[in-house]
Amino acid sequence: MGELEDAVMTRVWKWNRPVTVREVLEDLKLERSIAYTTVMTVMDNLHQKGWVRRESEGRAYRYEAVSTRDAYAASLMNEDWGRSDNRAAALVAFFRMMSADQQEALRDAVRMVQGPETANEPPPANAAPSAGAAPAAAAPAEEAPAEPASTAEPAPTAEPAPTAEPAPTAEPASSPEPAPAAEAPAEPEATAEPEPPAPTAPAPRPAPGPADDEGER
Repeated sequence: MGELEDAVMTRVWKWNRPVTVREVLEDLKLERSIAYTTVMTVMDNLHQKGWVRRESEGRAYRYEAVSTRDAYAASLMNEDWGRSDNRAAALVAFFRMMSADQQEALRDAVRMVQGPETANEPPPANAAPSAGAAPAAAAPAEEAPAEPASTAEPAPTAEPAPTAEPAPTAEPASSPEPAPAAEAPAEPEATAEPEPPAPTAPAPRPAPGPADDEGER
């Protein structure tokens, strides 16, 4: 595709609808001086190459892109890649020419095509390393998976010994009843003291007689 063909197709892809020669011409005139017949010839060539299809609309044609710009870019890469005698080397060289963002975009594309499971698989041993990448260490030989050891059966759990019944609690010995306290000896009854004799009144002296009086004399 030439430079003018690319300019025309850029507009067809950008508008993403059927366009006429006149519409493309008016847009191209904003950048360069170009004739109507030139644009018409270019679009007719694109139709013959299979990049656009057209439908008649009165006395003019409306052109529409057959594929997307991404598909066009892929076809160009595939065409150039097919010219190489060593396609693997061509891919490696192309990958090394990419920027970091372009390389990551390529990895994303591979994951989209292959799916998440195969995209994470390690690259083949004869794959060329990417630019600036350190050589990967040789992967250790895979060991045959060891057979799982047979799980030992758990030893039977010993039955718990029967719990001995508690010995009957001995009833406390009855305390001997205390002996009745000895009765205190009865106190002797108080002896009634004899009442003192009543004082005896002195006998009255006899009145003196006349003889007594004379004797005393």
